[in-house]
Amino acid sequence: MRVLVNEEPIARQVEVADTTLTQAKGLMFRRSIPDDFALVFPFDGVDQRSVHMLFVPFPITVVWLVNGQAEQVTQLAPWVGLARARADTLIELPAAAVDDIAVGDAVRIEEN
Repeated sequence: MRVLVNEEPIARQVEVADTTLTQAKGLMFRRSIPDDFALVFPFDGVDQRSVHMLFVPFPITVVWLVNGQAEQVTQLAPWVGLARARADTLIELPAAAVDDIAVGDAVRIEEN
């Protein structure tokens, strides 16, 4: 799997958090993530989605998607970051990815 932004790959190591447990855990308790990593949270429909950084010791970029379009892009600080926005899919990426994506960009998750 990979994540593409405006048809350019930004993540080639993709995990999907598609159960209640994996969505609740997110990136908690990991020491780091690779530069080309993404954790994708697919949801049934658009709603308010929250992200917290409790037990996440490194900064990340969070992208809220609605129908494959970036609605919000936020960089969160380790341990204390918190954000909320509407989305049908949420993607957590390394902090440096904040430079690779902007509100309005087309984002696609595809099988390799």
